[in-house]
Formats: sequence, structure tokens, C-alpha cells
Amino acid sequence: MKALSVASLLAIAAAAAPAVARPLTIADVTMLSRVGSPTVSANGKWLVWAQRETDLAANKGRFDLWKLDLTKRGAQPEKLVADPGVNENDPQIVGETVYFSSDRGGEDAIWAVPVTGGEPRRITDFKGGFNGFKVAPTGDRLVVWADRKPGAPSLEPAMVKKDPDGGEARIYDQLFVRHWDTWADGNRSQLFVLPLTAAGAGGNGKAIVGALVGDTPSKPFGGGEEIAWSPDGRTIFFAMREAGRIEPLSTNLDIFEVPADGSRAPVNLTADNKATDNQPVVSPDGRKLAWFAMRRPGYEADRQVLTIRDLASGKVTALTQKWDRSVGSIAWAPDSKSLYVTAEDTQEVPLWRVSAENGSVTRLTQQGSVSSVSVTPGGVIVTMNSLTAPDDFYRIAGKGAPERLTAVNAEKLAGVEMPAVTRFNFKGANNDIVWGYAVKPNGLAGKAPIAFMVHGGPQGSSNNSWSYRWNPAVFAGAGFGLVAVDFHGSTGYGQAFTDAIRNNWGGWPLEDLKKGLAAATDKFQWLDANNACALGASYGGYMMNWIEGQWPDRFKCIVQHDGVFDARAMAYETEELWFDEWEHGGKAYYEDPAAFEKWNPVNYVDKWKTPMLVITGEKDFRIPYTQGIAAFTALQRRDIPSRLMVNPNENHWVLKPRNSRQWYREVIGWMDKWTGKGAQ
Repeated sequence: MKALSVASLLAIAAAAAPAVARPLTIADVTMLSRVGSPTVSANGKWLVWAQRETDLAANKGRFDLWKLDLTKRGAQPEKLVADPGVNENDPQIVGETVYFSSDRGGEDAIWAVPVTGGEPRRITDFKGGFNGFKVAPTGDRLVVWADRKPGAPSLEPAMVKKDPDGGEARIYDQLFVRHWDTWADGNRSQLFVLPLTAAGAGGNGKAIVGALVGDTPSKPFGGGEEIAWSPDGRTIFFAMREAGRIEPLSTNLDIFEVPADGSRAPVNLTADNKATDNQPVVSPDGRKLAWFAMRRPGYEADRQVLTIRDLASGKVTALTQKWDRSVGSIAWAPDSKSLYVTAEDTQEVPLWRVSAENGSVTRLTQQGSVSSVSVTPGGVIVTMNSLTAPDDFYRIAGKGAPERLTAVNAEKLAGVEMPAVTRFNFKGANNDIVWGYAVKPNGLAGKAPIAFMVHGGPQGSSNNSWSYRWNPAVFAGAGFGLVAVDFHGSTGYGQAFTDAIRNNWGGWPLEDLKKGLAAATDKFQWLDANNACALGASYGGYMMNWIEGQWPDRFKCIVQHDGVFDARAMAYETEELWFDEWEHGGKAYYEDPAAFEKWNPVNYVDKWKTPMLVITGEKDFRIPYTQGIAAFTALQRRDIPSRLMVNPNENHWVLKPRNSRQWYREVIGWMDKWTGKGAQ
């Protein structure tokens, strides 16, 4: 059954469309509604999600709960809980009840509301805040993860005695000192179980991680996908990296199993693997545990192999060992005979079905990026987006095309004409086939100046997905022909292609970029080959600094965001040491300085000449803002036209809506100036 037909979607857009189509702008993007991961009722009737709306005045997002009746043809989304003064988030359906987090009353707590609607009620009363929760499938317990001191027996906040003679300094005896955008404060994300009854889930619960010291979910990005209940509600599986003397050197997350009542200590199920194990998911019949496993310690971008453990016998099977793709999200089919996974493949992120018996793989979607998955008796509900469309919900059932269920931003995007995207490939470094895409501005008359965008990671991809931070359609809307190339090191082409960037940061990737830009300008005559700016963040920012010294005569301007300028300083200033050391051969700087200096941009400042805009965030601890200031100092010292933009309250990413608008104004303004667009 189609909830919204294609014809009805077009009618919605046409009704609100102005007479003349216009390009996408950052003002549009910052005001779009953003859907969160869906939760579906066990009977497949209700789809519930959190939806973010932008509060531009407050410079932040606000969340409401929405629902959709999946059994009614033509059903429209309805608000379930939407108090304009508070946030409602993280919905989960158990039975006929939706559990969610809310800051109503000025304090974070867990609430409940009937899925059919009604007055929400608060069900928890503990103090001290929390980061997330999951309700047991049986509905009689919930597990909460919250930052507390290691060994805390419950959620009750520890009493802190203030030293009248104490100062303001932070004191540390080991790393991490800071991580991503937060200074370490001695707390760890830990698990606490509370009983859940008709009256609620009062009290402070009971800790279940025992003597383990580490964060579960992992920081900075781990969430509910790293915690799993057994179907009978008696057991919890979780991922944790135990904190060693130098935690930033370890990628050894393990899967632990513990009784939900905390009657014994957790058991490490993956102790034999010293690399990453993560995302545990128990089969609906309760017999098998699935997760993904890497094999090489210290490498955060190793292939993620779907792995199965028979919970009765303990037998472990690397189910997708022969499939040269890296598994992302994992969900079991209702019959426990197969699993649904996401995995990148040549600039797309499809949904796949994997046989639990023999690991055979079937592709279920083609174009677009699947970003979340919920399995129902009537099919799989996914969130899907593309370069020219933000997330919406789709149903996948049988062999037909995905059935679109929502058009959340139809009204906001009415009258916006998205640009055309064309993929291309060429022979790059090592004679390997390298892929890229070009984004053509709509209504282009003549040739377009080029925005040559280099992705970060470096183990990432310029894939067919929507972005709120580096949106190709916005650059095309500003009149630039955007070109992106998936150089060696990119994901979705097999592990060998991804691995090829190790100890090779300025080698094959730069060769790919040179050949890729030439291939694009040869193929697309609407690109102005002699009028190009290059831009990139993170590894892409590093590449901007590298291009300054290695390809200094190609571009009219450069935009460098959070890029490595001095590899030596980076080796000692960054927080996750495993990344930087793996990328340069696996040793610390003092053990093998030549490996770091070989591709170090600071060594070639004498060749710099291209005008550069430098952008950094003061809360960026991955590539500290001092790297950006150093690059700007080099530019100024050499009297190269340059500009520095520092965000005091942003990390490695620009997340706040007004800051995002300012970022695009600066970036596009800089490119306009040096390509001559601003004078046209």
C-alpha cells in the first residue's frame, strides 16, 4: 500500500511552487526538517520518529515526535508529542507505548505516551542526567547509559566536596586528556538497569558493568546501536573499549554479555580479537548474536565483517568474510534466517540482505544512501537520502522499488530546482578505476567556475548522500560546477583500495585528484577548466595544505577547513593517537619521523602562493585549531592573500544553524572573489 503516491507528492510541490524555479540555498538547507531513526511497533502498524526543526533565533535544533499509520493507504504524518518549549527525542515502541526522552521541566527524564496519543507521563525520577536508554522487549526493564564515576553502584550522583583552597586547573595522570570536543572529567558512560512497572521506573537503578573501566556506548559517537537486549529481557550485550594506560592507542572494542539483574560480572565474548567488535544485535529467536568485527588492531577503517555467534555452543562464524565490503548497520529479519545490513558500494549506500546460513548477499536498493533500518512483519522501513534529496522514509517489501512513505520537506522545497548530478570514472593512480561526480548548476549559460571538493576521512566517500555541512547542491545553487573524486583511500570499492592511502597521504590521492579534475574538464564542457577553486575539510583540509605546496599553480583559490598543517605537531596534539600513527605506518613520530615528514605540508610552505581561506573550530580536538592558526600565519608571513575564520563554539564540524549560514557566506564569498563570479 502506498502511503503517498508520486502523483500526490508532485501535487503538493506544485500547489506551493512559485512561478519560476530557483536554486537551493543554505537558507533553505538550515531550515529543513530532519527525521531521526524510525521505531516501528511489533505488529507493524505504527512508525514513530523524532523530527528536528530549526530554532534560528536560539541557534539550535528542537525535536518533536511524529507518527505514521503504516496500515492506512494515503496516511499522513501526525504529531504525537510536540511541546514547542521542550525537546522530545529517542522514541521506542514497546507494546502500545512510546517511551522517549524529554527535557520538560528543565530536567532530562524518560517519559511515556500511548502510541495512539494522549497525555505523556514522566516515568523516571533519578537526578544527574543521562545520555540514552533502551526498553527491554518484555517491557519490564530499561537500561540507561549515563556519565558517572567508574564503579558507581547506581545513577545517584556522587557527592562532591569542594576544596576551599582548590584552584581551577584540570589535573591528569594519563590520556585521554580530551576527546573530540570535550575535556576528560573522570566520568565514564556506564549502564544502569531500572525495573519498569505500570507505575514507572523510579529510583536510581543498578550498575551492571561491574569493575570494567571504559565507556559504553563508546565515545564520541556511540549510541544505542552498541547496546542490545535479548528477546526475553534477561540479558544485555554491550560494546566497550576497556581503558588502558594509553587508551588513545587502542581500537579494541569488545562485546560483553551480562545478566540484566547484575547478578554476575560481564563476560567478554570477543577477547580473542584485539581489533574492533561492535554493534551487537540478538536474533528474534534468541539463539544468535550478530555484530561486526575488524581484524587489524589500531586501524579504525578496517573492513567490518558481519559475524555470528551461536549463543548455545559459542561457535563464531565470520559470515561476510568473502564479501569485500564493510558492513554498517545490522538488523535481523523476523524469522532469524537472514539479516539486513547497509554497506557502501561505489558512491551509493544500499540496503542488503545477508543469509544467516551461508553469508550470500542480495542487494535491495540501488541509488541513494540508506541511513537507518527498522524491520517489520510487512517489510523493512528505511531512512534514505541522496545528493539532491534529504532523508525520508521508505518501505522495502519484495522485489519492487522502494515505496516512499513521507515527503517531510515537500513544502519547504517547493519551487527549488535541484542540480543535475553525473558520475564519471577514469584511470587513476596504479591504473585503478577511480570514480567521481560532477554537479551542474541549473539554467547554466556558458561555463561554470569549478568548486573542486575533496572529502575527509580520509577513509570516506563523496557518495550519493545528503549533507548539511558540505552540500554540493548549495555550491551548484551558487553557480559553481562542483566536482568530487573518490581518490585512493575512499570507501565502497573494496578494502585494498581503502588501505592504499596508508603511508601515502600525499601520493596516490593527489595523483587521482589531478587526473580526476582533468577527466572532468575533458568530459564536461560546461566546466570552466581555467577557473577553479579547491576546498576540503579534515583530510580534505590536509590536502588543501598539500596542494598549496605541490600543485600551486592550478587553482584561483583554496578553502582549507580543519586541515593538518604540521604532521609533527599533529602527532602530539591530536587525541585519538591510533589514527595518526596507523596512517603513517604504525609507529609514533619519535620512532619514525621520516614517515610523517614525507607528506608534511609545513615542509613546502616556501612554494605556497594560492589565496587561501582557513577555517577552524576552537573545540576541535581531533585537528586542533592551532593547526589552522599556523597555516594562516604561514600565509600571512608569505604575503599571500588569506583570511582566517575561527568558530569559538564549534568542533571538527559546524553544527549550529547560524554558524552554518555564516560558513557558507564566507566560503562562497571567497570563491566568488577569486573566480570573478562576484563581479558578474
